[in-house]
Amino acid sequence: MPSLSLRSRWLHAAFLLAIAASLPLGAKAQAAPGLPEADKQAIQHYTLNEDVFNRLVATTKEAQAAGIHPQQSGDPSQIHSLDDLANQAVGSDKRIAPLIAKHGFTPREFLLANIALMNAGLVVQSKSQPELAKMIDQSKVNSANVAFYESHRAQIEALMQSARAQQAQ
Repeated sequence: MPSLSLRSRWLHAAFLLAIAASLPLGAKAQAAPGLPEADKQAIQHYTLNEDVFNRLVATTKEAQAAGIHPQQSGDPSQIHSLDDLANQAVGSDKRIAPLIAKHGFTPREFLLANIALMNAGLVVQSKSQPELAKMIDQSKVNSANVAFYESHRAQIEALMQSARAQQAQ
């Protein structure tokens, strides 16, 4: 994900393993062609808040400390819903399910929260990258999440920097 402001491979791959194959965010996470309409709506309408963000940060930091690293994407042909995607991501490492549960997430909510954060990051980045902006369906942008991302940008970037530094070791 070199062109994304949310390039943390750990955030992207460790918990959202199949995202790369089935939801390359910009255009697809908003439209996700293989997903049922209810799942597309859930993605579009999921709204970040302080509680969710703080739990995401805590989960991310704990996963980094535990050495949970990116995995290869699973089989995209097996993904027909957000639940399939979440289960595939969580199933990639037996430590993931208990970790996210410890922080009050179901696999589905953890996936939705990450997609919401990543989509908001893409929208923020698209403001300075016209090519990326062309890929984003503005009618499906959750402006509350974009505002939330912008207000937490420094914290998000620090977390991503920490993840990149740990991966480099």
